[in-house]
Amino acid sequence: RVAAGLVRLRPVRLRDAAAWSRTRLADRRHLEPWEPVSGVDWNVRHAVSSWPSICSGLRSEARRGRMLPYVIELDGQFVGQLTIGNVTHGALRSAWIGYWVVKSKNGGGIGTGALALGLDHCFSGVRLHRVEATVRPENAPSRAVLARVGFREEGLLRRYLEVDGAW
Repeated sequence: RVAAGLVRLRPVRLRDAAAWSRTRLADRRHLEPWEPVSGVDWNVRHAVSSWPSICSGLRSEARRGRMLPYVIELDGQFVGQLTIGNVTHGALRSAWIGYWVVKSKNGGGIGTGALALGLDHCFSGVRLHRVEATVRPENAPSRAVLARVGFREEGLLRRYLEVDGAW
């Protein structure tokens, strides 16, 4: 439970298409500056018709043990997504984590709560040793969320990802 309500993570489902698409399209100006470039128009990429392929890909990677894709719910309502990817076992035991929360719900502790739940699962259930998050230096709100759940800054990866038209 956070200030905004009860936060829960659950696996992505095909029936999330409408909520996912509606949220992504409505929050384009809020989300796009922080998203890696895909080469596909935002409206096409986030149309309801795109979700089955995206969801199928996420679930396929999850079945292979390489990804943990979740919907973030607040009091039972879709409010975002949290994905743990590139899950590697063996001597490395690491992954990356990424998330987004609908703009209208920012500031209520939802991102912090969702990250805490995801990390708890990573370190206990999945038995990972390290989880990394990549964030643009100018994304102060996301950096603050990461700091609240215990992330520490380790360096600047120059020209690592193309985001919003810049490396």
